[in-house]
Amino acid sequence: METRRPSRPLELLSIVIPARDEEGCIASTVQHLHLELSLHHVPHEIIVVDDGSTDATWEILQSMAIDAPAVVRPVQNTGQHGFGRAIIRGLDEIRGDGVVIMMADESDDCRDVVRYWRKLNEGWDCVFGSRFMRGGGVIDYPRVKFVVNRMANLFIRVMFGMHLNDTTNVFKAYRATVIEGCRPFIAPHFNLTIELPLKAIVRGFSWTTMPITWRNRRSGLAKLKIKEMGSRYLFICAYVWLEKYFSMGDYKRSFQEVDVVSLPRPAIPAIPARSALLERVVPVVRTDEHHPAAAD
Repeated sequence: METRRPSRPLELLSIVIPARDEEGCIASTVQHLHLELSLHHVPHEIIVVDDGSTDATWEILQSMAIDAPAVVRPVQNTGQHGFGRAIIRGLDEIRGDGVVIMMADESDDCRDVVRYWRKLNEGWDCVFGSRFMRGGGVIDYPRVKFVVNRMANLFIRVMFGMHLNDTTNVFKAYRATVIEGCRPFIAPHFNLTIELPLKAIVRGFSWTTMPITWRNRRSGLAKLKIKEMGSRYLFICAYVWLEKYFSMGDYKRSFQEVDVVSLPRPAIPAIPARSALLERVVPVVRTDEHHPAAAD
């Protein structure tokens, strides 16, 4: 883990959500996320990238954008499709100086997005959530997927000599400087979930971990096909490992470079106190205390 360095407070959080055939949950995902961030006064934009949906996902997003344009910004990935390509398309659109990537199926906890924002504002370049550290947890995780996940993450930990134990999970937070510093991205599918954090670590950006919770989707079908992704994950691991040990630091972050957030930024629209989407959601009063941050 790199030592965090003094950084400017963030001004806007961009949330990138790739979506493919998520008509059953995309509206509630955006609504609940917007509500949670608004209640905690987190300035934000929500970018949902439709990755060639064959259902009504794109039509739902367009309708939401018309009703509440300040809440969601739908984008279409009109090129080659793929989970990684959809995320890259969304990253190309961000206006914020902080970014969180999360799933469209409500498997990620919106409250953790608020905690990501606070952690980034402590000065970290990256914040990596873990479902498998003290304070984190999973609900209804398929057993076979769990075993494969734990084996894959153990392999990555040993290969790179690090303590991060949930590298394969996409739900993570970065400063915009990290995103620019890790380009170009080459992973077109779910293997982007490991390309981003591994590149950030190898290239010298500061990072920390925090516990997060995950629950299995309640609608739609999972898009990750384990049999198809094994070799693709291995390829990205080998690619970044070779960079780490054989590039002679050519891609290492230079702290003399101009910080992206110090450059003039476009005006950020104010978040309305109460949007049309917000009024459609009935807040749920939580009496449980969310898990505290804990060491791995």
